[in-house]
Amino acid sequence: MARKMKLAVPDLISNSYFPAAAAVELGFFKKEGLDVELELIFPVDKCYAALRDGTIDFVGGSAHSALAAFPEWKGVKLLCAQAQGMYWFLVMRADLNPERGQLDIVKGRSIGAAPWVEMGLRRLLIEAGYDLERDAIKVAPVPGAIVGTTVNFGLMAAKALEEGKIDGFWANGMGTEVAVTRGVGKVVLDIRRGDGPAACFNYTMASIATSDALIEREPEAAAAAVRAIVATQQALKQDVKLATEVGRRLFPETEAGLIARLIERDLPYYDASITPEFVSGMNQFARDVGILKGDVAYADIVATQSSQFWKP
Repeated sequence: MARKMKLAVPDLISNSYFPAAAAVELGFFKKEGLDVELELIFPVDKCYAALRDGTIDFVGGSAHSALAAFPEWKGVKLLCAQAQGMYWFLVMRADLNPERGQLDIVKGRSIGAAPWVEMGLRRLLIEAGYDLERDAIKVAPVPGAIVGTTVNFGLMAAKALEEGKIDGFWANGMGTEVAVTRGVGKVVLDIRRGDGPAACFNYTMASIATSDALIEREPEAAAAAVRAIVATQQALKQDVKLATEVGRRLFPETEAGLIARLIERDLPYYDASITPEFVSGMNQFARDVGILKGDVAYADIVATQSSQFWKP
């Protein structure tokens, strides 16, 4: 009998954590002997709190956010990447006539961003030479996105932008695609594809994490989870139309029709590896934003025994 487990993601109608969702829906966890239930918990720090408290078994979220519930990386490990690189977009209202890379447009503006996600934008702006107070840049939660609820953040951000409640947002590719498709927003920064200061690519990534306790108690379950994610990445690379199949099960009709396009763009970043270079960059970012004090070793952050399964 397959082992029953839970995997939490902070955003579901999104491309950000799609490998985790697709691994459930396409049966790759079951092939590895795990009966995994997908659970939406917003925001991401609540996902990691649930992991710490033992109510879920895996988190498919932003890697740096593990520090919300596991200070100095004590008690948690990253198993693998869902995709490489910081994966959020800065989108501004179309009527402001923003241009790609034109960061000055954020001056005096209100930018919506989720808790812990906003750290990436704040640090990026500082590295780019901005002072949030001096330049009157407000980075705050999106109106209506209440902590502790099941929120699909990117869609809420796109809706708030369309309604004029915010001037821009920092969110996932689905929210970005919806805003752009509707003509209400334009992309200013796409980090994965070279925008912003170079260091920001390694601020964080979409990862799969679990507790040290689970790895110690059930090492094979942790290994099986990694194999399932890698198999899912490969399946989507071979047939991106599978993304639409998953989308139809999980998403509203409009977003289900968009997801294959987003996943096709993300496929070059589908690599389960977690490199020392990434961990070094993430640690520096975490220290810069005040969520990490020390320089924690690679092996104390990454479940290195998982590395043998990162390549298909």
